[in-house]
Amino acid sequence: MQRRAPLGGAEFAPETTYLNSASSGLLPMRTRTALHAAVDESASYGTMGRDYFGPAAASRAAFARLLDIPAERVAVGSSVAVQSAFVAGTLPPGAEVLVPEGDFSSLVNPFAAHPGVRLRTVPLAELAGAVRPDTALVAFSAVQSLDGVIADLAAVRAAARAHGARTYLDITQAAGWLPLRADDFDFVVCGAFKWLLCPRGTTFMAFGGNGTGGGHGDRDAAGAWPAALHAGWVAGEEPGESSYGPVLRPATTARRFDEPHAHYSYLGAAQSLALFEELGVTTVHAHNTALADHYRAGLTARGLTPRPAPGSAIVSTPGLADAERRLTEAGVRISVRGGLLRASFHLYNSTEDVERLLALLDG
Repeated sequence: MQRRAPLGGAEFAPETTYLNSASSGLLPMRTRTALHAAVDESASYGTMGRDYFGPAAASRAAFARLLDIPAERVAVGSSVAVQSAFVAGTLPPGAEVLVPEGDFSSLVNPFAAHPGVRLRTVPLAELAGAVRPDTALVAFSAVQSLDGVIADLAAVRAAARAHGARTYLDITQAAGWLPLRADDFDFVVCGAFKWLLCPRGTTFMAFGGNGTGGGHGDRDAAGAWPAALHAGWVAGEEPGESSYGPVLRPATTARRFDEPHAHYSYLGAAQSLALFEELGVTTVHAHNTALADHYRAGLTARGLTPRPAPGSAIVSTPGLADAERRLTEAGVRISVRGGLLRASFHLYNSTEDVERLLALLDG
């Protein structure tokens, strides 16, 4: 294969061979610099800084540009689980939610815990065919955390439309490296601390285009938003007027679903997301998948068979879990999930990282 150097230049100089972006990403230098400055600033201006809303607005706009949707349809939050609980709360009593077996708990568990939801699970490969007329919502990850399998997004979207079901897509393991059409789905959530290299505590929720993308869109036929069940003061049209008592004038945009955000997280996110705008998701996709394919080929040459996940930047392999400790001692950051050794390749990785991992597995 063509040898590949890391993308991003001086933004990254890890002391480890870092192959664990599916767990959390590395912070670019620009993000670290901004965070250090913010901490220093807080000694005189408090932990909301001198501009609490500015970085969140910049992050919201940058995330929207990456997905090619209006910023007015993006809310900021703290975790995928909170957003999943919000989506569960928009469903009528007795609603059926269809999810893949073994999808990530932050996506699935809030539906399982909601007293008004009937949760049904099927294998990921059968998801589109399992949508039926009484399915209210199909909730699934674009890329599976366990083994990197990419869902058939078009097939699930088409099946949901055919049966009048809404769609809730988790792009936590996809955003930043996999080209996506967020407007094709009703709700899209992203924990941005993995592949988008943002500080932990940065989560985005994007709402569909009111019928132009995911079928139902984010609003009903009259243009009304779902109830903002967890709205606080930041969700008001004028937050300064919404600090006490009920929020009488919710924001007219998806900002009505904002949580009071972690200032440092979103200040850093604005910097990290700018890097992806400079590089382009298509460039990152080509880089990551080439490295993953090189690793798969190396495993195959050694008689090892990774889980099938065509086109994925995540490679999970059975029979290698015992190697994790030895790899960690050698300075390789990697993970074991479900008994599989999971390697994830991102923009700061290189051909040399792949070959070092394979050589250590030989040892």
